[in-house]
Amino acid sequence: MTGQSIRPMRPDDRERVIRLLADSDPWKTLGYNDKDWGRIFCPIPQGRESFVAEAGGQVTGIAIVRQKFLLGDYLELLGVAGEARHQGTGKQLLAHVEAVVFARTKNLFACVSDFNTGARDFYRKQGFQEIGPMPNFLIPGSAEILLRKTAGPAR
Repeated sequence: MTGQSIRPMRPDDRERVIRLLADSDPWKTLGYNDKDWGRIFCPIPQGRESFVAEAGGQVTGIAIVRQKFLLGDYLELLGVAGEARHQGTGKQLLAHVEAVVFARTKNLFACVSDFNTGARDFYRKQGFQEIGPMPNFLIPGSAEILLRKTAGPAR
């Protein structure tokens, strides 16, 4: 996407970020609601690194990273606005996260819903490996699949 930049999330990004997530899957299928988004974004995620992609003054994506998870960091959330998908927004946002994470640790973990085939393909193309499923983790009858991308062994 031309003219796009990645920057830390600011409190005034909150409404746009919630709107882009609430209007899309997997969040709708997983049953996320206003209460969930209010808890996560109060006004920005607490105790986490949060980055947004921005183009033309509009937030087009969000990434939230939790440090210190299984000898690495954990990408808690990666979301891209519908109108910004398939334009490199997710790839650019993830590349930024990876640069930050791999500067301090060797592993980056994420989860993806088993029904979210587009996200599974995206992460695979970015070098993530599927580690294994966690059945009935968020909703009945569905699994969250743990993913890992590594820059080498932890030691």
